[in-house]
Amino acid sequence: MQHSQTHLRTRPISAGHLRAFEAVARHLNFRAASEEMALTQSAVSRQIQSLEEEVGVPLFLRHTRAVELTSAGAQLLMAVTQALPRIDGAVRQIRQSAGRRSVSLTTFASFASMWLIPRLEAFQRDNPDIDIRIDASDNAVDLDVADVDLALRYGPVANMPPNAVRMFGEQLTPVASPWLLKSGQPLAKPADVAHFALIEAGDAHRTHMEWLTWRRWLDENQLGKLTPKRWLYFNYAYQMVQAALTGQGLVLARLPLVAESLANGDLIEPLPQLRLDSPMAYWLLVGPRSAQRPEIKAFCAWLTAQSKATRETIGEVPDPDTVDNID
Repeated sequence: MQHSQTHLRTRPISAGHLRAFEAVARHLNFRAASEEMALTQSAVSRQIQSLEEEVGVPLFLRHTRAVELTSAGAQLLMAVTQALPRIDGAVRQIRQSAGRRSVSLTTFASFASMWLIPRLEAFQRDNPDIDIRIDASDNAVDLDVADVDLALRYGPVANMPPNAVRMFGEQLTPVASPWLLKSGQPLAKPADVAHFALIEAGDAHRTHMEWLTWRRWLDENQLGKLTPKRWLYFNYAYQMVQAALTGQGLVLARLPLVAESLANGDLIEPLPQLRLDSPMAYWLLVGPRSAQRPEIKAFCAWLTAQSKATRETIGEVPDPDTVDNID
């Protein structure tokens, strides 16, 4: 295919062949792309040829047994891989708005299990026409392009974007099941934790989250050389708390995540005067394409009320630096 500057077209290209281009570019194989798209190989080839005619330059180099992207093809692929998901997301939202309303959110698994899901029944009872979709993942998603409305995140204020709304902060405190405390050794002073198994995250030191560790708590209480009865390690906060609920030891818990268990007596906080402040907080982020939908506003209002209740339960005094972002 021969091209020159005089042959380059100036009007925008039609978008019909971009999916074929993306599939071929991803597989670097016309046959694999045609199978994925349920088209004949010749149909895909014609779509690519038509697209190259519209663009005005070759997008692929054709070899005997393979194809490769030209520099122009690589440049177009970067734009297409960003644009197609946004188009698909917009279409899904349009289709949803024509039928049932829905709210999709992403958050990390422990927060979903321990804080969000136990409260959701109240929202669903008051809003039976709104469907909820939760993506529990530790991977942060880009709300500008992802098919997600909200993100509930965990981190220090320095890592949050300007539009993040602070839900509540965090303290760490030892907790245990009531029957463990009644049937075992007394736990009236910091040194008494030596009589129990201590539960914590196995990767807390490796992931630079030392503020979640028992070692920090022990150091703060001048017990740096204390050796517990044994150590018990888990990957996730909800696993650690589940082990404490079944009486397997003491866990240095994130107070907002166990506030309800403390309130209903499933867990006991034996040393409430020895809570440790954490640099972390919990945040709400709203996707820019979702903010004005009525169901998103309703869910955010409900989250605001639930966050206020949690702050009251844990006795949090609002941070003056973020008080404008609360409620």
